[in-house]
Amino acid sequence: MSLTPPHCGTLIGIARRSAVRAPMEEIASGSITVDGGLEGDHKGPKFPNRRITVLTREAWEDALAELRGANDAPVRLPWTVRRANLLVEGVRLPRARGGVLRVGAVTLEVTYPTQPCRRMEEAHAGLLKALHPDWRGGVTCRVLEGGTVQIGDEVEVLISPPEHVPKLP
Repeated sequence: MSLTPPHCGTLIGIARRSAVRAPMEEIASGSITVDGGLEGDHKGPKFPNRRITVLTREAWEDALAELRGANDAPVRLPWTVRRANLLVEGVRLPRARGGVLRVGAVTLEVTYPTQPCRRMEEAHAGLLKALHPDWRGGVTCRVLEGGTVQIGDEVEVLISPPEHVPKLP
């Protein structure tokens, strides 16, 4: 059994939104550019260091495991509630600025942990707090090399600097 974190995984979801507060649209493939992020996503062109956001299925499930619904039932929410562009599984994302990922033909550099916002509380009470620890909200990235991504693409960690533990409120 390997004690090192997995460096390869799979892209299992792609989503974008056309405007502020617009619903997330899941797509099977998409073009990602250095200057605009995911084609059709309103946020990418505005923020160079946050063109793409990446979330792991495992982190999302860990956050949901902390929540309880009516009658103490487990909470099930679609990953798009998090409003990330890419959902990956089977890989531990870099947890420091300067980490580098390859998703299919696209190369991304981690710029920050994604800071979950109050919209998470609108989705479910306690979700904001559940996403804060351990980089569960995912990572924001700038695009180093653009290209097309599609569901099923390999996700590989190329550079994983020593972990940074952010000070969150």
